[in-house]
Amino acid sequence: MAATCAHLDTVTDVTPSCNGCEDCLRIGGQWVHLRLCMRCGHVGCCDSSPHRHAAARSHAHNDHPIIRSYEPGEDRWRCYLGELSFDVPGALSSPSHT
Repeated sequence: MAATCAHLDTVTDVTPSCNGCEDCLRIGGQWVHLRLCMRCGHVGCCDSSPHRHAAARSHAHNDHPIIRSYEPGEDRWRCYLGELSFDVPGALSSPSHT
């Protein structure tokens, strides 16, 4: 049986903050993949990126634990507090930066 995220109640209807990693764009950094905060819409870079801005933001704001992919065709979600990756059955397709 798959684990269930206990923080889904933090998810809101969000609008992506931009089409790239907000923090990388500010400092001239680069990213591998983008992630979308499901609490506020902040777009940050993934854990494979040099600066890992999505994780850093989530750790700095414990009330923003859940991100989802902001890449075309990827529907994976992640909860940093629960250290859990998962799919949300019935969720709309992932928004993407393209």
